[in-house]
Amino acid sequence: MDTFEDFETQLYSLNEESFENIALSVFRHQAIHNDLYNRYIALLGIDPVTVSKVEDIPFLPISFFKSHAIQTGNWNPETVFHSSGTTGMVRSRHLIKDLKFYLRNAERCFVNFFGDLKQYHFLALLPSYLERTDSSLIAMMNHFISRSGSPKSGFYLHNPEQLIRDAEALRGDGRKIMIWGVAFALLDLAEQFGPDLGHCIIVETGGMKGRRAEITRQELHSILRSRLNVGNVVSEYGMTELLSQAYALENGDFQCPPGMKVVTRDVTDPLTRGISGTGGLNFIDLANFQTISFLETEDLGKINTDGTFSVVGRMDNSDVRGCNLLVDQ
Repeated sequence: MDTFEDFETQLYSLNEESFENIALSVFRHQAIHNDLYNRYIALLGIDPVTVSKVEDIPFLPISFFKSHAIQTGNWNPETVFHSSGTTGMVRSRHLIKDLKFYLRNAERCFVNFFGDLKQYHFLALLPSYLERTDSSLIAMMNHFISRSGSPKSGFYLHNPEQLIRDAEALRGDGRKIMIWGVAFALLDLAEQFGPDLGHCIIVETGGMKGRRAEITRQELHSILRSRLNVGNVVSEYGMTELLSQAYALENGDFQCPPGMKVVTRDVTDPLTRGISGTGGLNFIDLANFQTISFLETEDLGKINTDGTFSVVGRMDNSDVRGCNLLVDQ
């Protein structure tokens, strides 16, 4: 019988060939032990026993995180992450059985793209998130800051000038300097101060939070590269409902970490998947084995032949996301 411990162990040893078998194993477990998913599959008229390919696994609409406490099995959550949102908006809730597992997985995703956390100073400019106590992004950054072992790593709530001074003081230091920021805060930093941060790595997490007019990701990166004197801006694709994070490096498209894959669906028929061109984005996140690993999001995107993806917009009538407001053209 598969257990959470089995799934976590498999996560750390999976490869391209084993991904499908693990995904099918997680699906069968969740089809039985996740009450909401079990009912959803039944309403679709799908017998889980007949699902023998990843392509046939049904995806749960992400909106259910706003109306239901989603979990596989019976357990008490250690914490609950909430999505960001404007006043009056119904926010998503992700029940977390094991906070340490979430943090280990977030670190695993980061290391896959950037290497060991101890190579970095982390300077976090995330004012709108830091003012909340239920943000998965803040939990992740707290972990990165702690694990970096750097006394210079930390948060900058409403003090961008101190961030600039600290970043300059670290110039030439043996570690790399990584500045994480929500989009509107990075734009404010660039336009109000125009500091030379050419020695830093800039990571934007998206999100105007109603503070500024929406712009495309290319426009944001163009402004930041010009005003901050940086050659590249990294993008992070993360959301409350997914425990894994994808990253876009060197002005390219997003890459999924091991344990995560993306497929497109037809915008008029969500059961038609694997389409070419623009479609709704569905994610398999095997790290979500304690809740639901197969999610139908409200983002529109394109998938390349190498498995990377771009975000090109939002589905009509979908709520604006806190971490994913920026779109590509």
